[in-house]
Amino acid sequence: MSRKYKFYNKEGLYFVSFATVYWIDIFVRPVYCNIIVDSLIYCKKNLGLELYCWCIMPSHIHLIFSAKNHNPDILLGRIKEYTSKEIVKAIKENSQESRKEWLLWMFERAGLKSSNVKEYQFWQHNKPIELWSTAVIEQKADYLHDNPVVAGFVNEAWHWKYSSAIDYSGGKGLIELEEL
Repeated sequence: MSRKYKFYNKEGLYFVSFATVYWIDIFVRPVYCNIIVDSLIYCKKNLGLELYCWCIMPSHIHLIFSAKNHNPDILLGRIKEYTSKEIVKAIKENSQESRKEWLLWMFERAGLKSSNVKEYQFWQHNKPIELWSTAVIEQKADYLHDNPVVAGFVNEAWHWKYSSAIDYSGGKGLIELEEL
């Protein structure tokens, strides 16, 4: 995670987006999306993640979250560290991945440009935004959920499988959420 951007209010509610390096479309295959979903579920159960909204797009992820243990920086760092290693591993092991060599080359190239990465850099740095009012929370939740619609992937936000939009439309999504 970037050293430049900090979580100043450790008890706050945050909107964060983080993208793959070079905005590479990784999350076009369920195997990689499922690593993110499983990681978020694990962090809810074991690390104090309080997840309110989420959406996985082809090249980036949006979350609205807080940390029970008042450690949002550490929590987000753990999520990004774990998922980056697991996704790179899954790419290496995926015999059906037609872009394997190119993807690994791009991640390695990004890693060479970073002073705090040993081999592959998967995620770009992110800037957390503290959500300080109901209006801002609603704006970010709407933005997050409408992202797949605006991108033209679905006509209705709740049709996007890798999102919490279904939970806010009366259905049941992939991850149990906290209520806004």
